[in-house]
Amino acid sequence: MGATDNQGSFLNRISIRRNQVVSMDGNHEQELEDLEHFQKDVADRFSDLLSPPEDYPSGPILSIAWVRKLLDVFLCCEAEFKAVLLMGRDPSQITKAPLDRLVPEFLDRVVKALDICNAVSHGIESVRHFQKLAEIAVSALEQRPLGDGQVRRAKRALLSLVTAMAVEDKEGGANKATERSWSFGRRQGVSAPSKDRAVGHFRALSWGMSKGWSAAKQIQAISSNLVAPKGNEASGLAQPVYIMSAIMLSVMWMLVTAIPCQERTGLITHFPVPRNLSWAQSMISLQEKIAEEWKKKEKKGSAGLLEEMQRMEKLGQSLIEFADSFQFPAEAEKLEEVAAQVAELAENCRRMEEGLVPLQLQIRELFHRVVRSRTEVLEVLDQGGKHSAPIM
Repeated sequence: MGATDNQGSFLNRISIRRNQVVSMDGNHEQELEDLEHFQKDVADRFSDLLSPPEDYPSGPILSIAWVRKLLDVFLCCEAEFKAVLLMGRDPSQITKAPLDRLVPEFLDRVVKALDICNAVSHGIESVRHFQKLAEIAVSALEQRPLGDGQVRRAKRALLSLVTAMAVEDKEGGANKATERSWSFGRRQGVSAPSKDRAVGHFRALSWGMSKGWSAAKQIQAISSNLVAPKGNEASGLAQPVYIMSAIMLSVMWMLVTAIPCQERTGLITHFPVPRNLSWAQSMISLQEKIAEEWKKKEKKGSAGLLEEMQRMEKLGQSLIEFADSFQFPAEAEKLEEVAAQVAELAENCRRMEEGLVPLQLQIRELFHRVVRSRTEVLEVLDQGGKHSAPIM
């Protein structure tokens, strides 16, 4: 992906500049140039998400492949943000107004985003459970000749699938059938099939979501007090802090709309990001596009907007209708129509099989990256506080 190359050159440029001007005071123009490059990179990356370039297709919006690209964008933006804020900088700069207020608020948003990462990881386990039920139905309906026994087996699996998806929407991941969730703790040293080893057997330790936890309220809390800098602050370090907060809010919201999460009732669909900001235009267009779909789905209930889940639900409902009216022997024309749907469902399951485990691991990488960055910022704040403390 070209964005990774851009990120490398961006970080190198900042590193060289900061080393050159470490003992100089007149570097405001270079600071402005770094901020401008950061904003341009953010704009370009979200523009690619909105309208993927032909040489790097990412699948439909909110497909597994697209969500993985979204996480790549977040990680790239986070690395550049940290460079702009911290690299080669006097720690005392971070403890001056308005950063003495904005940075702690940002770190508080980070903690809430980590909770959402954990909730999303539980949700991905639910999606894997849905996939297994769909695979049972595919296996039964691929049998030839297709008889009453195979159709009944497929119908049971498909009814379990649509019921589980409905429960997931209402109870937000509390379904007992999907409790084998993983977290970001230690690995369990047990023997396992290769696919499970790829996930690393991350089991819930103390990271299970509490009963009253709400993804919608968590997103609302991240958006709270998020105000674009004005006046002189718009050209200072307050701006990248605001930009990264807006990116975090947007990405976490998109994850919550796509993946089953605990308690999404009342999820916000309007964001405190002015449209006139050049770096935010593609991000806002994405939010509006997804928000429209969310409003439609929220009215009739949906476990999530993930493309593969929506396709699986639609095919599942159609195949249930076929099973309800099935009589042996079925008409050749009807069997041909069903075979096409079964093949589409099988292909959908294959994409889920290939994409969900890497997506889980990517969520884990994001979690640990953000934890490390938060620790680094806290250390700089601590150093800045010591430097600015009066000598007794």
